[in-house]
Amino acid sequence: MLKFYYHPLSPIARRVWLALLEKSIPFELILVDLRGEQMKPEFLAINPFHHVPVICDRGLQIIESLAILDYLEQQYPHPSLSPQSPEALAKMRMVQCVTMSELMPKLAPFVYAELEPTSSDSLLEHIDTVLQFFSQELGSHSYFGGDGLNLADIVAGATVPLFCRLGISLTPYPNLEHWHQSLIDREAWQQTSPPEDQFQLWKRWVQRQVKQGKTSSLAKT
Repeated sequence: MLKFYYHPLSPIARRVWLALLEKSIPFELILVDLRGEQMKPEFLAINPFHHVPVICDRGLQIIESLAILDYLEQQYPHPSLSPQSPEALAKMRMVQCVTMSELMPKLAPFVYAELEPTSSDSLLEHIDTVLQFFSQELGSHSYFGGDGLNLADIVAGATVPLFCRLGISLTPYPNLEHWHQSLIDREAWQQTSPPEDQFQLWKRWVQRQVKQGKTSSLAKT
């Protein structure tokens, strides 16, 4: 059986978790305690860069969430979470890349901005630009994949709900607000959503990491 190394508060690991559930792939959940277990030789043997997610399947060890998602699509093609046309595939990848390069790097600073509110203006402008882009790409569709879920929804949908829980409103983007509600109503999202007490612990941990200047590891949490 496929082994999935994860931490429940990692939005990057959550991408893979969501895909596994949406594709109904049998897997074994293996929790990695990110307070030090990721630095132990046993884990470094499967990921020398000491972060989650990792999957081990059919003798293959794969790190990096997008590589894992691509593997799952090819190895377990039904149900498909990727479009076939070059145009649709490019749009899916655009949303994934914008999430990773433009939205995720703002997550830790935005969490910290709760402690330093005066530093949040430029963050809010940047997040607004991302959400405008998402709204434009979504258009009148229910999902980035049209009427059905695709990997753009998986990647963006593992991150945008975090910002909503942190206080970002989607009201200015009605189509995105509907998309968000459709996602969090899905069983996979409900199953992988951290409960409020754990979410608050994660917030405080991120704030400590930023305050101590330990930001390099946050991109992988």
